[in-house]
Amino acid sequence: QVQLVESGGGLVQAGGSLRLSCAASGSIFHINVMAWYRQSPGAQLELVASISTGGSTKYADSVKGRFTISGDNVRKTVSLQMNSLKPDDTAVYYCNAGIATSGTSPLYNYWGQGTQVTVSS
Repeated sequence: QVQLVESGGGLVQAGGSLRLSCAASGSIFHINVMAWYRQSPGAQLELVASISTGGSTKYADSVKGRFTISGDNVRKTVSLQMNSLKPDDTAVYYCNAGIATSGTSPLYNYWGQGTQVTVSS
Protein backbone atom coordinates (compact mmCIF):
# COMPACT_ATOMS: atom_id res chain seq x y z
CA GLN A 1 0.00 0.00 0.00
CA VAL A 2 1.22 3.47 -0.89
CA GLN A 3 0.83 6.57 1.23
CA LEU A 4 1.62 10.21 0.61
CA VAL A 5 1.91 12.29 3.76
CA GLU A 6 2.07 16.07 3.57
CA SER A 7 3.24 18.58 6.12
CA GLY A 8 3.99 22.27 6.37
CA GLY A 9 0.74 24.09 5.75
CA GLY A 10 -0.49 26.92 7.93
CA LEU A 11 -1.40 30.57 8.20
CA VAL A 12 0.92 33.28 6.91
CA GLN A 13 0.64 36.96 6.07
CA ALA A 14 0.82 38.15 2.49
CA GLY A 15 4.43 38.39 1.37
CA GLY A 16 5.50 35.60 3.67
CA SER A 17 6.82 32.12 2.94
CA LEU A 18 5.86 28.54 3.64
CA ARG A 19 7.42 25.22 2.75
CA LEU A 20 5.31 22.15 2.05
CA SER A 21 6.77 18.66 2.17
CA CYS A 22 5.45 15.30 1.06
CA ALA A 23 6.85 11.85 1.70
CA ALA A 24 5.85 8.73 -0.19
CA SER A 25 6.02 5.38 1.56
CA GLY A 26 4.93 1.81 1.06
CA SER A 27 5.36 -0.64 -1.76
CA ILE A 28 6.97 1.64 -4.32
CA PHE A 29 8.86 0.35 -7.33
CA HIS A 30 9.03 3.53 -9.38
CA ILE A 31 7.85 7.13 -9.19
CA ASN A 32 7.76 9.01 -12.48
CA VAL A 33 6.34 12.39 -11.46
CA MET A 34 5.54 14.12 -8.19
CA ALA A 35 3.42 17.21 -8.09
CA TRP A 36 1.49 19.68 -6.00
CA TYR A 37 -2.10 20.61 -6.74
CA ARG A 38 -4.35 23.04 -4.95
CA GLN A 39 -8.04 23.70 -4.62
CA SER A 40 -9.71 26.75 -3.16
CA PRO A 41 -13.44 26.85 -2.28
CA GLY A 42 -15.62 26.86 -5.38
CA ALA A 43 -12.67 26.45 -7.70
CA GLN A 44 -11.35 23.55 -9.74
CA LEU A 45 -8.31 21.54 -8.77
CA GLU A 46 -5.25 23.31 -10.17
CA LEU A 47 -1.79 21.95 -10.94
CA VAL A 48 0.68 24.16 -9.09
CA ALA A 49 4.00 22.50 -9.92
CA SER A 50 5.42 19.15 -10.94
CA ILE A 51 8.82 17.49 -11.08
CA SER A 52 9.86 14.36 -12.93
CA THR A 53 12.43 11.84 -11.75
CA GLY A 54 14.77 13.41 -14.29
CA GLY A 55 14.37 16.76 -12.60
CA SER A 56 12.20 18.50 -15.20
CA THR A 57 9.86 20.99 -13.59
CA LYS A 58 6.64 22.72 -14.61
CA TYR A 59 4.81 25.55 -12.90
CA ALA A 60 1.45 27.22 -13.17
CA ASP A 61 1.83 30.72 -14.58
CA SER A 62 0.37 32.15 -11.38
CA VAL A 63 3.26 30.84 -9.25
CA LYS A 64 6.24 31.15 -11.58
CA GLY A 65 9.06 33.04 -9.94
CA ARG A 66 7.54 32.63 -6.47
CA PHE A 67 7.30 28.86 -5.92
CA THR A 68 10.04 26.26 -6.28
CA ILE A 69 9.46 22.52 -6.41
CA SER A 70 12.23 20.08 -5.50
CA GLY A 71 12.41 16.34 -5.17
CA ASP A 72 14.58 13.61 -3.71
CA ASN A 73 14.32 10.35 -5.63
CA VAL A 74 16.11 8.34 -2.96
CA ARG A 75 14.03 9.57 -0.04
CA LYS A 76 10.89 9.69 -2.21
CA THR A 77 10.03 13.19 -1.09
CA VAL A 78 8.89 16.35 -2.79
CA SER A 79 8.84 19.86 -1.40
CA LEU A 80 7.28 23.13 -2.46
CA GLN A 81 8.95 26.34 -1.31
CA MET A 82 6.39 29.13 -1.53
CA ASN A 83 7.63 32.71 -1.34
CA SER A 84 5.90 36.06 -1.76
CA LEU A 85 2.61 34.45 -0.90
CA LYS A 86 -0.62 36.18 -1.89
CA PRO A 87 -4.17 35.81 -0.54
CA ASP A 88 -5.04 34.15 -3.89
CA ASP A 89 -2.69 31.30 -2.93
CA THR A 90 -5.06 30.31 -0.15
CA ALA A 91 -6.17 26.75 -0.81
CA VAL A 92 -5.86 23.14 0.25
CA TYR A 93 -2.64 21.82 -1.26
CA TYR A 94 -2.42 18.18 -2.30
CA CYS A 95 0.63 16.08 -3.01
CA ASN A 96 0.32 13.82 -6.03
CA ALA A 97 2.54 11.11 -7.47
CA GLY A 98 2.49 8.65 -10.34
CA ILE A 99 3.68 5.39 -8.80
CA ALA A 100 4.20 1.84 -9.97
CA THR A 101 4.23 -0.74 -7.19
CA SER A 102 6.11 -3.37 -9.20
CA GLY A 103 8.03 -3.80 -12.41
CA THR A 104 4.93 -5.10 -14.17
CA SER A 105 2.27 -2.81 -12.73
CA PRO A 106 1.08 0.35 -14.43
CA LEU A 107 1.48 3.79 -12.96
CA TYR A 108 -1.32 4.87 -10.68
CA ASN A 109 -2.12 8.29 -9.35
CA TYR A 110 -1.81 8.62 -5.59
CA TRP A 111 -2.89 11.59 -3.48
CA GLY A 112 -2.06 12.94 -0.07
CA GLN A 113 -4.71 14.01 2.39
CA GLY A 114 -4.19 17.71 1.74
CA THR A 115 -2.80 20.54 3.83
CA GLN A 116 -4.41 23.94 4.29
CA VAL A 117 -2.50 27.07 3.31
CA THR A 118 -4.10 30.36 4.30
CA VAL A 119 -2.59 33.70 3.32
CA SER A 120 -4.00 36.72 5.09
CA SER A 121 -3.98 40.19 3.56
